Amino acid sequence: MFTSRITKTALAVAAAVFLNTGCSEAPENETATGSAEQQTVASTNDIKKQESAALTVDRKRLSIYQPVDLDADLSHLSDNQQKMVGLLIDASEIMDDLFWQQAFGGEKSAFLNRLNDDETVHFARINYGPWDRLNGDAAFLSGVDSKPEGAQFYPEDMTKEEFEKADFDDKKGLYSLVRRNDNGELYTVPYSKAYKAQLNDAAELLKQAAELAEDEGFANYLSLRAQALVSNEYLDSDMAWMDMKTNPVELVIGPIETYEDQLFGYRAAFEAYVLVKDKAWSDKLSRYAQFLPELQQGLPVPEEYKAQMPGSDADLGAYDVVYYAGHSNAGSKTIAINLPNDERVQLEKGTRRLQLKNAMRAKFDQILMPISEALIVPEQREHITFDAFFANTMFHEVAHGLGIKNTLDGKGTVRAALKEHASALEEGKADILGLYMVQSLLEKGEITEGTLEDYYVTFMAGIFRSVRFGASSAHGKANMIRFNYFAQEGAFEKTEKGMYRVNMNKMQAAVKSLSQKILTLQGDGDYKGVSELVEKMGVIKPELASDLAKLEKADIPVDIHFNQGKEQLGL
Repeated sequence: MFTSRITKTALAVAAAVFLNTGCSEAPENETATGSAEQQTVASTNDIKKQESAALTVDRKRLSIYQPVDLDADLSHLSDNQQKMVGLLIDASEIMDDLFWQQAFGGEKSAFLNRLNDDETVHFARINYGPWDRLNGDAAFLSGVDSKPEGAQFYPEDMTKEEFEKADFDDKKGLYSLVRRNDNGELYTVPYSKAYKAQLNDAAELLKQAAELAEDEGFANYLSLRAQALVSNEYLDSDMAWMDMKTNPVELVIGPIETYEDQLFGYRAAFEAYVLVKDKAWSDKLSRYAQFLPELQQGLPVPEEYKAQMPGSDADLGAYDVVYYAGHSNAGSKTIAINLPNDERVQLEKGTRRLQLKNAMRAKFDQILMPISEALIVPEQREHITFDAFFANTMFHEVAHGLGIKNTLDGKGTVRAALKEHASALEEGKADILGLYMVQSLLEKGEITEGTLEDYYVTFMAGIFRSVRFGASSAHGKANMIRFNYFAQEGAFEKTEKGMYRVNMNKMQAAVKSLSQKILTLQGDGDYKGVSELVEKMGVIKPELASDLAKLEKADIPVDIHFNQGKEQLGL
Protein backbone atom coordinates (compact mmCIF):
# COMPACT_ATOMS: atom_id res chain seq x y z
CA MET A 1 0.00 0.00 0.00
CA PHE A 2 1.05 3.61 -0.54
CA THR A 3 0.54 4.54 3.12
CA SER A 4 4.03 3.61 4.24
CA ARG A 5 5.61 5.73 1.52
CA ILE A 6 4.23 9.08 2.69
CA THR A 7 4.78 10.86 5.99
CA LYS A 8 1.78 12.24 7.82
CA THR A 9 2.85 15.79 7.03
CA ALA A 10 2.65 15.01 3.32
CA LEU A 11 -0.65 13.18 3.21
CA ALA A 12 -2.47 16.25 1.99
CA VAL A 13 0.08 16.87 -0.71
CA ALA A 14 -0.15 13.35 -2.09
CA ALA A 15 -3.94 13.19 -1.96
CA ALA A 16 -3.43 9.92 -0.16
CA VAL A 17 -7.10 9.28 0.38
CA PHE A 18 -7.23 8.17 -3.23
CA LEU A 19 -4.00 6.19 -3.38
CA ASN A 20 -4.44 2.42 -3.32
CA THR A 21 -3.11 -0.53 -5.22
CA GLY A 22 -5.89 -0.48 -7.78
CA CYS A 23 -6.94 2.05 -10.39
CA SER A 24 -8.99 5.02 -9.19
CA GLU A 25 -12.19 3.58 -10.62
CA ALA A 26 -11.61 0.08 -9.28
CA PRO A 27 -15.04 -0.33 -7.64
CA GLU A 28 -16.75 0.22 -11.01
CA ASN A 29 -14.29 -1.21 -13.51
CA GLU A 30 -12.17 -3.81 -11.75
CA THR A 31 -14.44 -6.39 -10.19
CA ALA A 32 -13.39 -8.96 -7.58
CA THR A 33 -10.59 -6.71 -6.44
CA GLY A 34 -10.01 -8.28 -3.04
CA SER A 35 -9.53 -6.78 0.40
CA ALA A 36 -6.22 -5.07 -0.39
CA GLU A 37 -7.98 -2.71 -2.78
CA GLN A 38 -10.85 -1.99 -0.42
CA GLN A 39 -8.55 -0.27 2.05
CA THR A 40 -8.07 3.48 1.83
CA VAL A 41 -4.83 5.07 2.88
CA ALA A 42 -6.41 7.89 4.86
CA SER A 43 -9.84 9.29 5.37
CA THR A 44 -11.00 12.64 4.02
CA ASN A 45 -10.91 14.02 7.56
CA ASP A 46 -7.28 12.94 7.91
CA ILE A 47 -6.49 14.84 4.72
CA LYS A 48 -8.19 18.00 5.93
CA LYS A 49 -6.22 17.88 9.17
CA GLN A 50 -3.00 17.91 7.17
CA GLU A 51 -3.80 20.69 4.71
CA SER A 52 -1.64 23.12 6.65
CA ALA A 53 1.33 20.76 6.51
CA ALA A 54 4.64 22.20 5.34
CA LEU A 55 5.62 21.42 1.77
CA THR A 56 9.11 21.80 0.40
CA VAL A 57 10.10 21.44 -3.24
CA ASP A 58 13.51 21.51 -4.94
CA ARG A 59 12.68 24.62 -6.94
CA LYS A 60 15.79 24.33 -9.13
CA ARG A 61 14.25 21.26 -10.75
CA LEU A 62 11.04 23.03 -11.70
CA SER A 63 12.64 24.84 -14.66
CA ILE A 64 14.50 21.95 -16.34
CA TYR A 65 11.94 21.71 -19.20
CA GLN A 66 11.96 24.22 -22.06
CA PRO A 67 8.42 25.16 -23.21
CA VAL A 68 7.74 24.56 -26.92
CA ASP A 69 4.57 25.35 -28.85
CA LEU A 70 3.43 22.17 -30.55
CA ASP A 71 1.71 23.28 -33.70
CA ALA A 72 1.62 22.30 -37.35
CA ASP A 73 0.15 23.49 -40.61
CA LEU A 74 -3.14 21.60 -41.06
CA SER A 75 -4.36 23.72 -43.97
CA HIS A 76 -3.72 20.92 -46.48
CA LEU A 77 -6.14 18.65 -44.61
CA SER A 78 -9.82 18.59 -45.57
CA ASP A 79 -12.56 19.67 -43.16
CA ASN A 80 -13.32 16.03 -42.34
CA GLN A 81 -9.66 15.27 -41.72
CA GLN A 82 -9.36 18.24 -39.37
CA LYS A 83 -12.47 17.09 -37.49
CA MET A 84 -10.91 13.64 -37.33
CA VAL A 85 -7.74 15.10 -35.76
CA GLY A 86 -9.92 16.67 -33.07
CA LEU A 87 -11.53 13.30 -32.29
CA LEU A 88 -8.13 11.62 -32.14
CA ILE A 89 -6.96 14.21 -29.62
CA ASP A 90 -10.10 13.54 -27.54
CA ALA A 91 -9.32 9.81 -27.53
CA SER A 92 -5.68 10.58 -26.65
CA GLU A 93 -6.80 12.55 -23.60
CA ILE A 94 -8.43 9.38 -22.30
CA MET A 95 -5.08 7.58 -22.68
CA ASP A 96 -3.57 10.40 -20.65
CA ASP A 97 -6.00 9.83 -17.79
CA LEU A 98 -5.37 6.08 -17.88
CA PHE A 99 -1.62 6.62 -17.68
CA TRP A 100 -2.11 8.78 -14.60
CA GLN A 101 -3.81 5.78 -13.00
CA GLN A 102 -1.04 3.37 -14.02
CA ALA A 103 1.83 5.65 -13.00
CA PHE A 104 0.40 7.42 -9.96
CA GLY A 105 -2.61 5.40 -8.87
CA GLY A 106 -4.44 8.29 -7.26
CA GLU A 107 -7.05 10.87 -8.12
CA LYS A 108 -5.21 13.39 -10.25
CA SER A 109 -7.33 16.48 -9.58
CA ALA A 110 -7.31 16.07 -5.81
CA PHE A 111 -3.54 15.63 -5.86
CA LEU A 112 -2.88 18.67 -8.06
CA ASN A 113 -5.32 20.88 -6.16
CA ARG A 114 -3.32 20.39 -2.98
CA LEU A 115 -0.06 21.68 -4.39
CA ASN A 116 1.08 25.14 -3.39
CA ASP A 117 1.80 27.00 -6.63
CA ASP A 118 1.47 26.88 -10.40
CA GLU A 119 5.11 25.95 -11.00
CA THR A 120 4.85 22.87 -8.79
CA VAL A 121 1.54 21.87 -10.39
CA HIS A 122 3.11 22.25 -13.82
CA PHE A 123 6.08 20.05 -12.85
CA ALA A 124 3.75 17.43 -11.36
CA ARG A 125 1.75 17.35 -14.60
CA ILE A 126 4.91 16.79 -16.64
CA ASN A 127 5.94 13.94 -14.32
CA TYR A 128 2.47 12.44 -13.83
CA GLY A 129 2.83 12.43 -10.07
CA PRO A 130 5.18 13.51 -7.27
CA TRP A 131 8.28 11.80 -8.72
CA ASP A 132 10.96 13.45 -10.84
CA ARG A 133 11.37 11.19 -13.88
CA LEU A 134 14.70 12.72 -14.85
CA ASN A 135 16.12 12.32 -11.35
CA GLY A 136 15.80 8.58 -10.87
CA ASP A 137 12.10 8.88 -9.92
CA ALA A 138 13.05 10.51 -6.63
CA ALA A 139 10.23 12.48 -5.05
CA PHE A 140 10.30 16.23 -5.62
CA LEU A 141 7.76 16.76 -2.83
CA SER A 142 8.70 16.51 0.83
CA GLY A 143 7.70 13.36 2.65
CA VAL A 144 7.19 11.19 -0.42
CA ASP A 145 9.51 8.24 -1.00
CA SER A 146 10.77 7.08 -4.37
CA LYS A 147 8.26 5.73 -6.84
CA PRO A 148 7.42 2.00 -6.69
CA GLU A 149 9.40 0.14 -9.35
CA GLY A 150 6.26 -1.61 -10.50
CA ALA A 151 4.27 1.64 -10.59
CA GLN A 152 0.61 0.63 -10.14
CA PHE A 153 0.84 -2.52 -12.26
CA TYR A 154 1.45 -4.73 -9.19
CA PRO A 155 0.50 -4.71 -5.50
CA GLU A 156 3.08 -2.50 -3.85
CA ASP A 157 3.82 -5.05 -1.12
CA MET A 158 4.55 -7.76 -3.69
CA THR A 159 8.18 -8.88 -3.89
CA LYS A 160 9.97 -10.14 -6.96
CA GLU A 161 10.43 -13.50 -5.28
CA GLU A 162 6.73 -13.82 -4.54
CA PHE A 163 5.88 -13.04 -8.15
CA GLU A 164 8.40 -15.54 -9.52
CA LYS A 165 7.08 -18.36 -7.32
CA ALA A 166 3.38 -17.67 -7.94
CA ASP A 167 1.39 -19.50 -10.60
CA PHE A 168 -1.49 -17.58 -12.18
CA ASP A 169 -2.90 -16.79 -15.61
CA ASP A 170 -1.36 -14.10 -17.83
CA LYS A 171 1.51 -13.75 -15.40
CA LYS A 172 3.78 -11.89 -17.84
CA GLY A 173 1.00 -10.33 -19.88
CA LEU A 174 1.43 -6.96 -21.54
CA TYR A 175 -2.17 -5.92 -21.03
CA SER A 176 -3.17 -6.85 -17.48
CA LEU A 177 -2.77 -5.67 -13.90
CA VAL A 178 -1.54 -7.96 -11.12
CA ARG A 179 -3.75 -7.88 -8.02
CA ARG A 180 -4.46 -9.85 -4.82
CA ASN A 181 -7.65 -11.69 -3.94
CA ASP A 182 -9.15 -11.99 -0.45
CA ASN A 183 -6.76 -14.85 0.33
CA GLY A 184 -3.72 -12.77 -0.62
CA GLU A 185 -3.11 -14.74 -3.81
CA LEU A 186 -1.95 -12.99 -6.97
CA TYR A 187 -4.15 -12.86 -10.05
CA THR A 188 -4.52 -10.64 -13.12
CA VAL A 189 -7.20 -8.28 -14.38
CA PRO A 190 -7.12 -7.44 -18.12
CA TYR A 191 -6.95 -3.76 -18.99
CA SER A 192 -10.20 -4.12 -20.93
CA LYS A 193 -11.90 -4.94 -17.62
CA ALA A 194 -9.89 -2.74 -15.26
CA TYR A 195 -10.45 0.38 -17.36
CA LYS A 196 -13.68 -0.66 -19.08
CA ALA A 197 -15.58 2.65 -19.01
CA GLN A 198 -12.71 4.79 -20.30
CA LEU A 199 -11.71 2.32 -23.00
CA ASN A 200 -15.29 2.08 -24.23
CA ASP A 201 -15.34 5.89 -24.55
CA ALA A 202 -12.01 5.91 -26.41
CA ALA A 203 -13.19 3.13 -28.74
CA GLU A 204 -16.33 5.10 -29.60
CA LEU A 205 -14.22 8.15 -30.51
CA LEU A 206 -12.02 6.03 -32.78
CA LYS A 207 -15.11 4.65 -34.53
CA GLN A 208 -16.34 8.20 -35.16
CA ALA A 209 -12.91 9.15 -36.47
CA ALA A 210 -12.93 6.11 -38.79
CA GLU A 211 -16.12 7.41 -40.42
CA LEU A 212 -14.33 10.68 -41.25
CA ALA A 213 -11.10 9.06 -42.47
CA GLU A 214 -10.53 9.48 -46.21
CA ASP A 215 -7.80 6.86 -46.36
CA GLU A 216 -9.28 3.33 -46.42
CA GLY A 217 -6.32 1.74 -44.65
CA PHE A 218 -6.40 4.30 -41.85
CA ALA A 219 -10.16 3.85 -41.41
CA ASN A 220 -9.64 0.09 -41.12
CA TYR A 221 -6.88 0.56 -38.55
CA LEU A 222 -9.01 2.91 -36.44
CA SER A 223 -11.88 0.40 -36.45
CA LEU A 224 -9.61 -2.49 -35.48
CA ARG A 225 -7.87 -0.41 -32.80
CA ALA A 226 -11.26 0.48 -31.33
CA GLN A 227 -12.03 -3.24 -31.10
CA ALA A 228 -8.63 -3.93 -29.55
CA LEU A 229 -9.16 -1.42 -26.74
CA VAL A 230 -12.26 -3.26 -25.55
CA SER A 231 -11.16 -6.83 -26.34
CA ASN A 232 -7.52 -6.68 -25.11
CA GLU A 233 -6.43 -8.31 -28.38
CA TYR A 234 -4.07 -5.99 -30.30
CA LEU A 235 -2.44 -8.23 -32.92
CA ASP A 236 -4.91 -7.57 -35.78
CA SER A 237 -4.75 -3.80 -35.31
CA ASP A 238 -0.93 -3.93 -35.14
CA MET A 239 -0.89 -5.82 -38.44
CA ALA A 240 -3.29 -3.28 -39.97
CA TRP A 241 -1.09 -0.42 -38.75
CA MET A 242 1.83 -1.96 -40.63
CA ASP A 243 -0.14 -1.88 -43.88
CA MET A 244 -0.74 1.88 -43.88
CA LYS A 245 1.39 3.79 -46.37
CA THR A 246 -0.55 6.78 -47.74
CA ASN A 247 -2.53 8.23 -44.82
CA PRO A 248 -1.69 11.92 -44.19
CA VAL A 249 -2.81 11.72 -40.52
CA GLU A 250 -1.30 9.15 -38.16
CA LEU A 251 -2.28 7.80 -34.75
CA VAL A 252 -0.44 5.64 -32.23
CA ILE A 253 -2.73 4.78 -29.33
CA GLY A 254 -3.16 2.19 -26.60
CA PRO A 255 -0.91 0.31 -24.17
CA ILE A 256 2.42 0.40 -26.01
CA GLU A 257 5.76 0.60 -24.18
CA THR A 258 6.83 -1.32 -21.05
CA TYR A 259 9.33 1.22 -19.67
CA GLU A 260 7.00 2.26 -16.85
CA ASP A 261 7.17 -1.27 -15.41
CA GLN A 262 10.66 -1.08 -13.93
CA LEU A 263 10.04 -4.12 -11.75
CA PHE A 264 9.91 -6.64 -14.62
CA GLY A 265 9.33 -4.72 -17.85
CA TYR A 266 6.28 -6.86 -18.65
CA ARG A 267 3.32 -4.45 -18.48
CA ALA A 268 2.55 -1.88 -21.17
CA ALA A 269 1.50 1.70 -20.37
CA PHE A 270 -1.16 3.76 -22.11
CA GLU A 271 -0.08 6.54 -24.45
CA ALA A 272 -0.94 8.26 -27.69
CA TYR A 273 0.57 10.35 -30.48
CA VAL A 274 -1.41 12.27 -33.09
CA LEU A 275 0.78 13.08 -36.10
CA VAL A 276 0.66 14.69 -39.52
CA LYS A 277 2.89 13.24 -42.24
CA ASP A 278 5.64 15.27 -43.90
CA LYS A 279 5.48 13.68 -47.36
CA ALA A 280 8.61 15.31 -48.78
CA TRP A 281 10.85 14.13 -45.95
CA SER A 282 9.14 10.73 -45.85
CA ASP A 283 9.85 10.11 -49.53
CA LYS A 284 13.49 10.93 -48.85
CA LEU A 285 13.72 8.34 -46.09
CA SER A 286 11.61 5.50 -47.45
CA ARG A 287 14.35 3.81 -49.47
CA TYR A 288 16.48 2.90 -46.42
CA ALA A 289 14.16 0.09 -45.25
CA GLN A 290 15.20 -2.09 -48.20
CA PHE A 291 18.70 -2.44 -46.75
CA LEU A 292 17.58 -4.13 -43.52
CA PRO A 293 18.15 -7.76 -44.60
CA GLU A 294 21.61 -6.91 -45.98
CA LEU A 295 22.55 -4.98 -42.84
CA GLN A 296 21.31 -7.84 -40.64
CA GLN A 297 23.67 -10.21 -42.44
CA GLY A 298 26.56 -7.81 -41.92
CA LEU A 299 26.23 -7.64 -38.12
CA PRO A 300 29.57 -8.40 -36.41
CA VAL A 301 28.36 -11.56 -34.60
CA PRO A 302 28.21 -15.30 -35.43
CA GLU A 303 25.46 -16.45 -37.78
CA GLU A 304 23.17 -17.81 -35.08
CA TYR A 305 22.80 -14.34 -33.55
CA LYS A 306 21.51 -12.86 -36.79
CA ALA A 307 19.49 -15.73 -38.22
CA GLN A 308 16.11 -14.14 -37.42
CA MET A 309 15.68 -12.10 -40.57
CA PRO A 310 13.63 -8.91 -40.01
CA GLY A 311 10.57 -8.34 -42.16
CA SER A 312 11.18 -6.12 -45.15
CA ASP A 313 7.62 -4.73 -45.31
CA ALA A 314 8.67 -1.79 -43.16
CA ASP A 315 8.81 1.92 -43.81
CA LEU A 316 10.42 5.10 -42.63
CA GLY A 317 8.48 8.33 -42.39
CA ALA A 318 8.82 11.88 -41.12
CA TYR A 319 5.99 13.50 -39.17
CA ASP A 320 5.06 16.58 -37.20
CA VAL A 321 3.51 15.68 -33.87
CA VAL A 322 0.39 17.62 -32.94
CA TYR A 323 -0.42 15.86 -29.65
CA TYR A 324 1.35 13.68 -27.07
CA ALA A 325 -0.51 11.86 -24.27
CA GLY A 326 0.21 9.46 -21.44
CA HIS A 327 3.55 7.71 -21.32
CA SER A 328 4.87 9.51 -24.41
CA ASN A 329 4.24 12.84 -22.70
CA ALA A 330 5.77 11.94 -19.32
CA GLY A 331 9.16 13.42 -18.51
CA SER A 332 11.49 13.37 -21.51
CA LYS A 333 9.68 13.53 -24.85
CA THR A 334 10.03 10.91 -27.56
CA ILE A 335 11.41 12.15 -30.89
CA ALA A 336 11.12 8.91 -32.87
CA ILE A 337 8.93 5.82 -32.78
CA ASN A 338 9.65 2.22 -33.76
CA LEU A 339 6.56 0.01 -33.55
CA PRO A 340 4.86 -2.41 -33.13
CA ASN A 341 6.68 -4.08 -30.23
CA ASP A 342 5.00 -7.44 -30.82
CA GLU A 343 7.77 -9.82 -31.94
CA ARG A 344 5.27 -11.74 -34.10
CA VAL A 345 4.58 -8.62 -36.16
CA GLN A 346 8.26 -7.68 -36.33
CA LEU A 347 9.30 -11.07 -37.69
CA GLU A 348 6.50 -11.16 -40.27
CA LYS A 349 6.32 -7.54 -41.37
CA GLY A 350 9.10 -5.63 -39.65
CA THR A 351 8.29 -2.32 -38.01
CA ARG A 352 7.41 1.23 -38.96
CA ARG A 353 9.79 4.02 -37.96
CA LEU A 354 8.26 7.43 -37.43
CA GLN A 355 10.62 10.38 -37.09
CA LEU A 356 9.03 13.28 -35.19
CA LYS A 357 10.67 16.14 -37.00
CA ASN A 358 9.27 19.17 -35.20
CA ALA A 359 10.05 17.73 -31.75
CA MET A 360 13.50 16.69 -32.96
CA ARG A 361 14.27 20.17 -34.23
CA ALA A 362 13.22 21.70 -30.90
CA LYS A 363 15.60 19.45 -28.97
CA PHE A 364 18.46 20.09 -31.39
CA ASP A 365 18.12 23.87 -31.21
CA GLN A 366 17.23 24.25 -27.54
CA ILE A 367 19.43 21.55 -25.99
CA LEU A 368 21.98 19.80 -28.20
CA MET A 369 23.65 22.90 -29.63
CA PRO A 370 24.09 24.59 -26.22
CA ILE A 371 25.51 21.30 -24.84
CA SER A 372 28.04 21.11 -27.67
CA GLU A 373 29.24 24.63 -26.93
CA ALA A 374 29.81 23.66 -23.30
CA LEU A 375 31.43 20.22 -23.69
CA ILE A 376 32.71 19.55 -27.24
CA VAL A 377 36.10 20.87 -28.41
CA PRO A 378 35.70 23.91 -30.72
CA GLU A 379 37.38 22.24 -33.71
CA GLN A 380 34.78 19.42 -33.75
CA ARG A 381 31.65 21.52 -33.19
CA GLU A 382 31.25 22.12 -36.92
CA HIS A 383 30.50 18.40 -37.20
CA ILE A 384 27.36 18.72 -35.08
CA THR A 385 24.53 19.07 -37.60
CA PHE A 386 20.77 18.62 -37.63
CA ASP A 387 21.08 16.19 -40.56
CA ALA A 388 23.39 13.98 -38.48
CA PHE A 389 21.14 14.29 -35.41
CA PHE A 390 18.09 13.38 -37.49
CA ALA A 391 19.88 10.42 -39.12
CA ASN A 392 21.30 9.08 -35.84
CA THR A 393 17.82 9.20 -34.35
CA MET A 394 16.27 7.62 -37.44
CA PHE A 395 18.77 4.78 -37.64
CA HIS A 396 18.36 4.17 -33.92
CA GLU A 397 14.74 3.31 -34.68
CA VAL A 398 15.63 1.27 -37.75
CA ALA A 399 18.19 -0.68 -35.70
CA HIS A 400 15.47 -1.93 -33.35
CA GLY A 401 14.56 -4.23 -36.26
CA LEU A 402 18.05 -5.77 -36.34
CA GLY A 403 19.52 -8.45 -34.11
CA ILE A 404 17.53 -11.12 -32.37
CA LYS A 405 14.02 -11.24 -30.90
CA ASN A 406 13.95 -14.76 -29.43
CA THR A 407 16.74 -16.28 -27.35
CA LEU A 408 18.90 -19.01 -28.91
CA ASP A 409 17.83 -21.57 -26.31
CA GLY A 410 14.28 -21.44 -27.67
CA LYS A 411 12.78 -20.57 -24.30
CA GLY A 412 11.11 -17.34 -25.32
CA THR A 413 11.68 -13.69 -26.19
CA VAL A 414 14.69 -11.60 -25.29
CA ARG A 415 12.30 -9.23 -23.52
CA ALA A 416 11.04 -11.97 -21.21
CA ALA A 417 14.52 -13.35 -20.53
CA LEU A 418 16.12 -10.03 -19.60
CA LYS A 419 13.14 -8.77 -17.54
CA GLU A 420 13.60 -5.27 -16.14
CA HIS A 421 16.90 -4.78 -18.01
CA ALA A 422 15.44 -5.63 -21.43
CA SER A 423 14.40 -2.07 -22.32
CA ALA A 424 17.72 -0.44 -21.40
CA LEU A 425 19.72 -3.04 -23.31
CA GLU A 426 17.42 -2.80 -26.33
CA GLU A 427 17.82 0.99 -26.39
CA GLY A 428 21.57 0.56 -26.13
CA LYS A 429 21.49 -1.92 -29.01
CA ALA A 430 19.50 0.48 -31.18
CA ASP A 431 21.89 3.35 -30.51
CA ILE A 432 25.04 1.41 -31.26
CA LEU A 433 23.66 -0.49 -34.27
CA GLY A 434 22.31 2.81 -35.60
CA LEU A 435 25.91 4.02 -35.82
CA TYR A 436 26.91 0.73 -37.47
CA MET A 437 24.18 1.29 -40.09
CA VAL A 438 25.29 4.86 -40.76
CA GLN A 439 28.87 3.72 -41.27
CA SER A 440 27.79 0.88 -43.57
CA LEU A 441 25.51 3.07 -45.70
CA LEU A 442 28.13 5.83 -45.96
CA GLU A 443 30.61 3.25 -47.25
CA LYS A 444 28.04 2.04 -49.80
CA GLY A 445 27.36 5.61 -50.94
CA GLU A 446 23.68 5.34 -49.95
CA ILE A 447 24.05 8.19 -47.44
CA THR A 448 25.46 11.24 -49.18
CA GLU A 449 24.96 13.92 -46.52
CA GLY A 450 27.97 14.66 -44.33
CA THR A 451 30.91 12.57 -43.13
CA LEU A 452 31.30 9.82 -40.56
CA GLU A 453 32.85 12.39 -38.24
CA ASP A 454 29.60 14.40 -38.39
CA TYR A 455 27.62 11.40 -37.17
CA TYR A 456 30.12 10.37 -34.49
CA VAL A 457 30.59 13.84 -32.98
CA THR A 458 26.86 14.56 -33.06
CA PHE A 459 26.32 11.17 -31.41
CA MET A 460 28.83 12.02 -28.69
CA ALA A 461 27.07 15.31 -27.93
CA GLY A 462 23.81 13.39 -27.90
CA ILE A 463 25.07 11.14 -25.09
CA PHE A 464 25.34 14.17 -22.81
CA ARG A 465 21.79 15.13 -23.74
CA SER A 466 20.26 11.71 -23.12
CA VAL A 467 22.25 10.70 -20.05
CA ARG A 468 20.52 13.56 -18.21
CA PHE A 469 17.27 11.60 -18.43
CA GLY A 470 18.50 9.63 -15.40
CA ALA A 471 18.64 6.00 -14.36
CA SER A 472 14.84 5.61 -14.28
CA SER A 473 14.78 6.07 -18.07
CA ALA A 474 15.78 3.15 -20.30
CA HIS A 475 17.34 5.68 -22.70
CA GLY A 476 19.21 7.41 -19.87
CA LYS A 477 20.59 4.13 -18.53
CA ALA A 478 21.60 3.02 -22.03
CA ASN A 479 23.57 6.23 -22.47
CA MET A 480 25.32 5.79 -19.11
CA ILE A 481 26.44 2.32 -20.18
CA ARG A 482 27.65 3.59 -23.53
CA PHE A 483 29.49 6.62 -22.07
CA ASN A 484 31.36 4.43 -19.58
CA TYR A 485 32.13 1.82 -22.21
CA PHE A 486 33.45 4.45 -24.62
CA ALA A 487 35.57 5.95 -21.84
CA GLN A 488 36.99 2.50 -21.08
CA GLU A 489 37.82 1.93 -24.78
CA GLY A 490 39.32 5.39 -25.35
CA ALA A 491 36.66 6.39 -27.91
CA PHE A 492 36.95 9.99 -26.72
CA GLU A 493 39.56 12.14 -25.01
CA LYS A 494 39.01 14.88 -22.45
CA THR A 495 41.16 18.01 -22.70
CA GLU A 496 42.64 19.97 -19.83
CA LYS A 497 39.84 22.50 -20.36
CA GLY A 498 37.23 19.83 -19.74
CA MET A 499 36.15 19.50 -23.38
CA TYR A 500 35.59 16.20 -25.21
CA ARG A 501 37.19 15.15 -28.50
CA VAL A 502 36.10 12.04 -30.41
CA ASN A 503 38.90 9.65 -31.37
CA MET A 504 37.62 8.38 -34.72
CA ASN A 505 39.63 5.13 -34.91
CA LYS A 506 38.93 4.06 -31.35
CA MET A 507 35.28 5.09 -31.68
CA GLN A 508 34.87 2.74 -34.65
CA ALA A 509 36.43 -0.12 -32.71
CA ALA A 510 34.26 0.59 -29.67
CA VAL A 511 31.09 0.64 -31.78
CA LYS A 512 31.94 -2.80 -33.14
CA SER A 513 32.88 -4.40 -29.82
CA LEU A 514 29.86 -2.99 -27.95
CA SER A 515 27.59 -4.19 -30.77
CA GLN A 516 28.99 -7.69 -30.35
CA LYS A 517 28.58 -7.60 -26.58
CA ILE A 518 24.96 -6.45 -26.60
CA LEU A 519 23.82 -8.79 -29.39
CA THR A 520 25.43 -11.76 -27.64
CA LEU A 521 23.84 -10.92 -24.29
CA GLN A 522 20.44 -10.66 -25.97
CA GLY A 523 20.78 -13.87 -27.97
CA ASP A 524 21.92 -15.79 -24.92
CA GLY A 525 19.13 -14.32 -22.78
CA ASP A 526 21.93 -13.71 -20.27
CA TYR A 527 20.10 -11.99 -17.40
CA LYS A 528 23.09 -12.30 -15.06
CA GLY A 529 25.48 -10.85 -17.63
CA VAL A 530 23.19 -7.92 -18.38
CA SER A 531 22.69 -7.28 -14.65
CA GLU A 532 26.45 -7.09 -14.21
CA LEU A 533 26.79 -4.72 -17.17
CA VAL A 534 24.10 -2.42 -15.81
CA GLU A 535 25.59 -2.50 -12.30
CA LYS A 536 29.08 -1.71 -13.55
CA MET A 537 28.37 0.65 -16.45
CA GLY A 538 24.84 1.97 -15.93
CA VAL A 539 25.90 4.65 -13.45
CA ILE A 540 26.99 8.27 -13.55
CA LYS A 541 30.53 8.40 -12.25
CA PRO A 542 31.98 11.52 -10.55
CA GLU A 543 33.70 12.95 -13.65
CA LEU A 544 30.53 12.75 -15.75
CA ALA A 545 28.52 14.14 -12.83
CA SER A 546 30.77 17.22 -12.80
CA ASP A 547 30.22 17.68 -16.54
CA LEU A 548 26.47 17.48 -16.10
CA ALA A 549 26.71 20.02 -13.30
CA LYS A 550 28.28 22.43 -15.83
CA LEU A 551 25.19 22.07 -18.01
CA GLU A 552 22.92 22.71 -15.06
CA LYS A 553 24.93 25.78 -14.05
CA ALA A 554 24.64 27.07 -17.63
CA ASP A 555 20.83 26.72 -17.39
CA ILE A 556 20.68 24.39 -20.37
CA PRO A 557 17.28 22.70 -20.26
CA VAL A 558 17.23 18.94 -19.73
CA ASP A 559 14.28 18.41 -22.02
CA ILE A 560 11.22 20.09 -23.53
CA HIS A 561 7.54 20.18 -22.70
CA PHE A 562 4.70 21.12 -24.98
CA ASN A 563 2.00 23.73 -25.12
CA GLN A 564 -0.43 21.59 -27.07
CA GLY A 565 -4.06 20.83 -27.82
CA LYS A 566 -6.89 21.65 -30.18
CA GLU A 567 -6.78 25.36 -29.35
CA GLN A 568 -3.04 25.43 -30.13
CA LEU A 569 -3.85 23.96 -33.55
CA GLY A 570 -6.76 26.30 -34.24
CA LEU A 571 -9.27 23.43 -34.18
